Amino acid sequence: MRPVLYVLSFLAVLALGFWAYRENYTTQAALRDVTALQDEIAGIRESLAVQRAEWAYLNRPDRLRDLATLNFDRLGLLPMEPAQFGSAQQVAFPPAPIISNLDIASPQSVSGSLDVAAAEQTP
Repeated sequence: MRPVLYVLSFLAVLALGFWAYRENYTTQAALRDVTALQDEIAGIRESLAVQRAEWAYLNRPDRLRDLATLNFDRLGLLPMEPAQFGSAQQVAFPPAPIISNLDIASPQSVSGSLDVAAAEQTP
């Protein structure tokens, strides 16, 4: 009976060793994937920072003013004047809600008697 126990123990140790070997390589592959993703995220963040800096550089007010001046004839831009803006009276506000004549602040009586004979006569 002992040799069978030794063989089973040896096979169990081999199976556990094989499982640990596979898990080790699976973990290393997952770590490589995570590192690659973190590198990709860092590259995208750097690219985004460069694009934001370029956007800020291209949208400088003095540059835009110079471009508007150079292309004035072609674009037909006019300087802004206060008369071009609307007033508060021109804003279309939603209509006021309709309020009924009920006084909702005071309690209302909803109890009463039901006239059974009148209810039976109505078709």
